[in-house]
Amino acid sequence: MRRPLATDGPAVTRLVGACPPLDPNSAYCNLLQCTHFADTCVIAEQKGDTAGWVSGYRPPSDPHALFIWQVAVSPAARGMGLAGRMIEALLERPAVRSATHLLTTVTGDNGSSWALFEGLAARWGAPLHRRPLFERDTHFAGAHPTEWEARIGPLAR
Repeated sequence: MRRPLATDGPAVTRLVGACPPLDPNSAYCNLLQCTHFADTCVIAEQKGDTAGWVSGYRPPSDPHALFIWQVAVSPAARGMGLAGRMIEALLERPAVRSATHLLTTVTGDNGSSWALFEGLAARWGAPLHRRPLFERDTHFAGAHPTEWEARIGPLAR
């Protein structure tokens, strides 16, 4: 597991594209994540291939939080706990150590993401609170399911 580089952008774009139901970002967005947000993103490699990706950032409006934007694990690397290990490795980085809460958004039907975040909350002994953040009709004009915010914390350090 390592900090991403600009040259990882194309591999991240391919990986996210191979991991529905993730929303594919533009290649440019992925390049920005790999550069401007490199301290809060992580790449996992397996035999020279990109096996996993977690993108995140520290929200300016909530400086004690780490927001996890996307978690992608290649089909070949699934079922080994890689997603959780990437997030935990990220939480150990200097840029993130002061975070007291982990935030993310998940659609209601994304069972694998809910299992990941519920499992992390249980492992950390931290509460997980849910609330609708971006609603289907109000924020997505009916074109995307409601995104539920999951807030885990406070995190024991």
